[in-house]
Amino acid sequence: MSRQRPDTTIMKRDNPPHGNDAEAPCILLCPGQGAQFVGMGRELAEQCAIAADAFRRADEVLGIDISSACFDGPQETLNRTDVAQAAIYTCSVACYQSAAHRGELTDAAATAGLSLGEFTALHLAGAFDFESGLRLVHLRGRAMQEAAEQTPSGMVALVGADESQANELCERARGDGVLVPANFNAPGQVVVSGSSDACERAVAVAEQMGLRATPLRVAGAFHSPIMQPAADRLAEAMEQMDWQPPRIPVVSNVTGRPHDGGDLASIRRRLVEQLTSPVRWAESMQWLLDHPPRGCERFVELEPGKVLAGLMKRVNRRVRVVAASSLPIQTS
Repeated sequence: MSRQRPDTTIMKRDNPPHGNDAEAPCILLCPGQGAQFVGMGRELAEQCAIAADAFRRADEVLGIDISSACFDGPQETLNRTDVAQAAIYTCSVACYQSAAHRGELTDAAATAGLSLGEFTALHLAGAFDFESGLRLVHLRGRAMQEAAEQTPSGMVALVGADESQANELCERARGDGVLVPANFNAPGQVVVSGSSDACERAVAVAEQMGLRATPLRVAGAFHSPIMQPAADRLAEAMEQMDWQPPRIPVVSNVTGRPHDGGDLASIRRRLVEQLTSPVRWAESMQWLLDHPPRGCERFVELEPGKVLAGLMKRVNRRVRVVAASSLPIQTS
């Protein structure tokens, strides 16, 4: 099988930092599901032919109108897991390609992505080509949507909880259902995931524990055992892909540490585990802050949205995450 590298390469291992901020090494952050909004990517496609081509290719590869869902909605369609994941992946890659083409990004020291965004991060690091990643995240989204529809389930955001409190809440509210921590997004911001009845009990138990709980409008219990059918389908699909070792570190959601780039089987296992295990985003960001790759402390968030910048403020308020769309254009 022939293999294509990402369309615009900005991942250079040996380039030293430059005086121009646009040329300085950065850590790329790739958003996950929930960052989508109607109109995302429209300006990118209108202003940059390379970005427009990414959306065109996505439409052709999947045989569905991803571009229209991104640009025109409606929001209900874009929010569907089987649409949102392919749409966000395409928008993030288009943003990356546009920024690299205009000279706004010329180097990256590492990359990380929230849940779905981990697949975008792996593509940008050279683990697989755009089309293969697109097909994979589209299958992942469909499989997750179908698993959610098989079992009434949901997710509940907890404000003020740490990991031990989240575990205690799940033990007290689980009953005969499923209830587990699903996302450790930032200090004091945890999401639990499980069967509908357990989620309802979680809201009541949270109040007893002095925590604020908010049920989320999602298709189902992501990052919980309810997603095992989707994990099985994802594992099978990944075995059929052509993989290459990532050229730069990519942080795993499951471990909060970089993948072993030389062990492709391990990377695939972690991606499967991610569907049924908690996303350790806060831990991932703290690892990057404590172990800055190549001394890099500059974070750039790809489109859509600014969710990851907001989470970083809760991890460390002194660290600024720059939106790729706001970077100054480099001039010669």
